[in-house]
Amino acid sequence: MSVHKNVKRVTTHVLHEMKENGEKISMLTGYDYSMARILDTAGIDVILVGDSASNVMAGHETTLPITLDQMIYHASSVVRAVERALVVVDMPFGSYQGNSKEALSNAIRIMKESGGHAVKMEGGQEIIESISRILTAGIPVMGHLGLTPQSIYKFGTYVVRAKEEEEADRLIEDAKALQEAGCFAIVLEKIPAKLAARVAKEVSIPIIGIGAGNGVDGQVLVAHDMLGINNEFNPRFLRKYHNLFEEMLGSFQRYIEDVRRGDFPNENEQY
Repeated sequence: MSVHKNVKRVTTHVLHEMKENGEKISMLTGYDYSMARILDTAGIDVILVGDSASNVMAGHETTLPITLDQMIYHASSVVRAVERALVVVDMPFGSYQGNSKEALSNAIRIMKESGGHAVKMEGGQEIIESISRILTAGIPVMGHLGLTPQSIYKFGTYVVRAKEEEEADRLIEDAKALQEAGCFAIVLEKIPAKLAARVAKEVSIPIIGIGAGNGVDGQVLVAHDMLGINNEFNPRFLRKYHNLFEEMLGSFQRYIEDVRRGDFPNENEQY
């Protein structure tokens, strides 16, 4: 287990260098201090404080209900744990769409109150004005294209996006527009691998994929999914590195059993 001493922090500049050098970028979600501590110690490059906390931590069906205050709470918990990773914070639904002045003040709140290092926003050309305004304040912005979960009610489904040529062309245009506007990286979610590889070639900023194949510059997953804590979620793009649901369940059951039998605490576990 590596513990960072005088570590070199990952910055947006470091991610650009990684892309230029052909080094893959690793990114996972984190929503609390304890998990973020482990992620950072493991050497993850980027921790995404995702609005997926709405599903994972709060049990909502979509990412839409989570509030700006809740995102700031999760992000500040993560930031306190981190010494090396770049911490990117999702701007929640309703905090940046349609009003660029409001978008800027919300992004400033995230940065000031959480200590996060960058924000992430879903969408292409329709949110460029908000992105540009946030960038004028010196706040780094990560884009997010393809399946954008905040737009779930518009799509009506979580299927793969941009399979049709028209949508694929628009996605490439959007990626170039985000780069042009000044985004430092883009997440591509659930799109054909060939298209994602093409985007990664055609733009000079890092492209991080989730369900977007191997031709991109890095990968992101939800930590609770890859650890198998959420055992109901099994999309094709997910590799489960553990079945923690079963392991934790077993531990809790053994504890309950030991308490009931009067076996816990034993002689050595009391004063």
